Amino acid sequence: GFMVIHLGKTGQDVTIDYRETAPAAATETMFLDASGEPDPKKSRDSALSVGVPGTVAGLALAHEKYGSGKLSLADLIEPAIALARNGVDVVDDIADTLPSAQQRIARWHSSAPVFLNSDGTVLAPGQDLLQPDLAVTLRAIARDGPKGFYEGPVAEKLATAIRKAGGIMTADDLKSYQAVIRTPVRGTYRGYEIVSMPLPSSGGTVLLETLNILEGFPMAEMSQGSAPSLHLLI
Repeated sequence: GFMVIHLGKTGQDVTIDYRETAPAAATETMFLDASGEPDPKKSRDSALSVGVPGTVAGLALAHEKYGSGKLSLADLIEPAIALARNGVDVVDDIADTLPSAQQRIARWHSSAPVFLNSDGTVLAPGQDLLQPDLAVTLRAIARDGPKGFYEGPVAEKLATAIRKAGGIMTADDLKSYQAVIRTPVRGTYRGYEIVSMPLPSSGGTVLLETLNILEGFPMAEMSQGSAPSLHLLI
């Protein structure tokens, strides 16, 4: 993930880069086939493509350095533990996306019982999505902080399962993960200052470039939502 933070009291702007990272054993040829051509199955649908996850480290760092100090990490995680344990209704995005993911989910013995019914069909609107294993993981993070995820039983299970599936991630890869505080990218648009996410996100750079191109056109003279204005925005 990426996070852009503005501190109102001091006016300070910071960003947190908690994007996934490649395992230490990754190579520049790992997603090529025998003839040296890119193999989408390796890069998109195999355990080789699993990056070291950064969400836990990034959110914990944001809480530690920029949180209000009024709530502990355990306090913040407790509602999510309850939802994972007690279930959430299958609606909206979950209901819409599960059918397209059905075949991929069915491949994994740990995922199928969570998202599929006993007959192999996906959970449907009106059913509950129960995630007891996720509740256990969240409890470990609530108890031990990021170490509850990047070290110990959770990390060992992650590394073992990924390697068993053909991946290369190790427990050391998880233990060594660090979220990074970075300086934001800055620019302007018609007198307004824009603060956004730097690399490795492409978002901030593309946003600034897009706005600077758009600044050369008379948007104020166009009717909002008109075809010419939408053409320029798109």
